[in-house]
Amino acid sequence: MLEPGATIGILGGGQLARMLAMAGARLGLKSHIFSPAASEPAFDVCAARTIAAYEDQDALGKFADSVDVVTYEFENVPAATADFLAARKPVRPNPRVLALTQDRLIEKRFVQSLGIETAEFADVADAGALARAVARLGRPSILKTRRLGYDGKGQIMLQGGADLAATFRALGGVPCILESFVPFAKEISIVAARSLDGEFRAFDVCENVHEHHILATTTVPAGLAPETAAQAADIARKIAEAADYVGILAVEMFLIEQQSAPTERLVVNEIAPRVHNSGHWTIDGASTSQFEQHMRAIAGWPLGETRRHGRAVMKNLIGEDASRWREILREKGACLHLYGKTEIRPGRKMGHVTYVVPETK
Repeated sequence: MLEPGATIGILGGGQLARMLAMAGARLGLKSHIFSPAASEPAFDVCAARTIAAYEDQDALGKFADSVDVVTYEFENVPAATADFLAARKPVRPNPRVLALTQDRLIEKRFVQSLGIETAEFADVADAGALARAVARLGRPSILKTRRLGYDGKGQIMLQGGADLAATFRALGGVPCILESFVPFAKEISIVAARSLDGEFRAFDVCENVHEHHILATTTVPAGLAPETAAQAADIARKIAEAADYVGILAVEMFLIEQQSAPTERLVVNEIAPRVHNSGHWTIDGASTSQFEQHMRAIAGWPLGETRRHGRAVMKNLIGEDASRWREILREKGACLHLYGKTEIRPGRKMGHVTYVVPETK
């Protein structure tokens, strides 16, 4: 267990690292940010920074010497970087989690091995394999690169008549996975934490709306049957325990409403081994934010309460949305968070705003 005054090393310097560092400072924990980029939002709020490539072992060694534990704000940290650091300091979540979640095929197989439902899928190594996969899974279906995809990048929906060879080339001819289309009623996620001693706590299930493949709005609680919400938490717990996970993780799922039965069904889409955009509402809307919860977990501290303060709606500020900051500040009940990014670009997450309405009994 770390003591207040310890230093958390964070790989990546974006808005998630920024909010982690801010939450850690509230607990008396310092943050040292490691990033290849010279200008990062997290640099404004950290105790120390290292600007170097993730492959720079000299810089990584000095970074490891300066921190007490290492974590990351995104899952595409090179495996060699995580392994190098893990030989010197605790890395939480452990590097095995990165291996599970950096490759969509490995992740799907892992989830299914736990008896948890996913979309049907097929390994696609070349255009011929894609043709065979489409013959089995049908259309519409979704072709995704196995690695390095996020916010809709690295994936193409296959409709009838699409040229399969051209589609495979459009994704760079890299190893892919084909997933059957899931006719979902809602997209949901659950953000949960597991501590160093195995304690598990989940926040309420979120209902998410995406626009142009980017999360636009999260509403909590999601409109689910109580037993479905309990099932979502159980899925997150199974995944966390099987991976010996420490920290915050998010599990994104599809909700299937079955006309032939009164029950709802959950299909896991992705695991995010980090704090997650759909958990931003917890900063203003829960007893403990996801960022504080993550810092508690990786420091070996007890987890905090996950109780909601009320019904919460979080809206991402994408691109020029952030220019409305004056207007948002005048809105009753608006909790504005800007990430300190100096350049507004289309599709770039610039901040978010959360509204919390107390629930009447």
